[in-house]
Amino acid sequence: MPTDHRREILRLAVPAFLALVAEPLFLLADSAIVGHLGTSSLAGLGVASGVLLTAANIFVFLAYGTTAVVARRTGAHDEKGALAAGIDGMWLALLLGLGATAVLVAFAEPLLRVFGASDAAVAEGAIYLAISAFGIPAMLVVLAAMGVLRGLQDTRTPMVAAIAGFTANAILSFVLVHPVGMGIAGAAWGTVIAQTGMALALGAVVVRGARRLRVPLKLHGQGVLKAASGGVPLLVRTLALRAVLLLTTWVAAGLGEPQLAAHQVALTVWSSLAFALDALAIAGQAITGKALGANDVPAVRAATSTMVRWGVWFGVILTVVIVALHRVIPLGFSTDPEVRAALAAALLIVAAGQPVAGIAFVLDGVLIGAGDARWLAFAQTGFLLAYLPMVWLLQASGVTGTSGLVWLWVAFGLFMAIRAAGLHWRARGDEWLVTGSSR
Repeated sequence: MPTDHRREILRLAVPAFLALVAEPLFLLADSAIVGHLGTSSLAGLGVASGVLLTAANIFVFLAYGTTAVVARRTGAHDEKGALAAGIDGMWLALLLGLGATAVLVAFAEPLLRVFGASDAAVAEGAIYLAISAFGIPAMLVVLAAMGVLRGLQDTRTPMVAAIAGFTANAILSFVLVHPVGMGIAGAAWGTVIAQTGMALALGAVVVRGARRLRVPLKLHGQGVLKAASGGVPLLVRTLALRAVLLLTTWVAAGLGEPQLAAHQVALTVWSSLAFALDALAIAGQAITGKALGANDVPAVRAATSTMVRWGVWFGVILTVVIVALHRVIPLGFSTDPEVRAALAAALLIVAAGQPVAGIAFVLDGVLIGAGDARWLAFAQTGFLLAYLPMVWLLQASGVTGTSGLVWLWVAFGLFMAIRAAGLHWRARGDEWLVTGSSR
């Protein structure tokens, strides 16, 4: 592969890596701060975060789909059309975010009880969820704006916004939880304020670019509907993936409160590693969309091969790091010996699956960048169906406690292996390599 292509991957992936690592640190910061309030607070944060992240992440197509569309039009030298599509995506994000907020505020406690957590955990989680819901519109606007900028081959601006947002969140959450004494509500308000600031900053960057090219900023109903319909397959793909994560949390809730608390942190660590590995996927989305828009299939093949290799090696590095720290990490999240022991055991399984996760995330990003959303929707649904028997067998065995948590993460690791294999099979073919300014 030509050296300049490798440089292009690094130019996009390195800032994306820093931005993506900063994003889950919102939750890691809250976990560390809330964990010292007690096991019930940490467990409540776990179930609340499961609902909150699902509410936000089912709309991740606002970033992924926008990146693919904008990148294709950028490759076809239609920057005005690219920004017009981006503005439509941001309006859609705001409307969807307002709807999600209304639902979560109204049904916070009933949604948390679905997980079967203790009354104390549900009470704490309901406080966090009802407040954090007000940050969802800003969160979705951030996703859409980042998608626009990445499609324009700019990953540096999202990086700056993410790092600034994490820093503000960490400071605000700590001050509001402990010195001010607001408890778990303080962590929620800190995150809402930080997310709103990020949305305003990124939105301003996109709007400035749109004004420069005289792109209309008002709500354009037909454009918003087009963005919504184009995002349906990615929505199905994401719902199927979130169903796997929610199902895993639901099973963890039945293993005991210490195990649920440990699972919350383990899942947060896994999400943080996923975001780190996803840096190559972000580069894959931007490079693939732009190259296909410019009718350059060989560049897509070369970039994909390189990014998959890098994804595996990056996964190996993360494996070594987590194994080395698997007994240290629990010390920062809980003072409960049972929680610490369960978390240390789960982290070893999390570590082992990172090289396979690297393959899955890279190829998922490449196929999203190519606009192969319909196939991804069917495939991810199939991967979910393959996971159901594993969960059933685990529950039928009756295993609980730390052993149950370990086997739960083993099952999740097998799911990721199936997902990586399916994506690899698709990427080897040619059906997804559709060129032109639109798919």
